[in-house]
Amino acid sequence: MGLFSRKSNPEPANPAMAELGREFAIARRHGDRKTMRRIGREFSDTAKNDTDAASFQQGQDTYDALPPVSPPRRNRRR
Repeated sequence: MGLFSRKSNPEPANPAMAELGREFAIARRHGDRKTMRRIGREFSDTAKNDTDAASFQQGQDTYDALPPVSPPRRNRRR
C-alpha cells in the first residue's frame, strides 16, 4: 500500500508463446496480414493447453499497452 505502488506484471507461463503474441500484435498494428496468418498457424500448431493461450494473450496485451508512436510532421507551417 505504498504511495508509488506499481502494477505487477507476472511472468507468462510460456515465454515463447508470449513472444509469439507480441509478434502477432506488432503485425496487427502494422496491418501485415501475411505475418498474422503465419503466426496464427504457428500458434494453432504449437498451442497445447490453456496456459499457452493465456501466455499468447498476455504477450499481445503487453504490446497493446504501449501507445503508438505518432509520425513527425513534415511541414511545420500548417
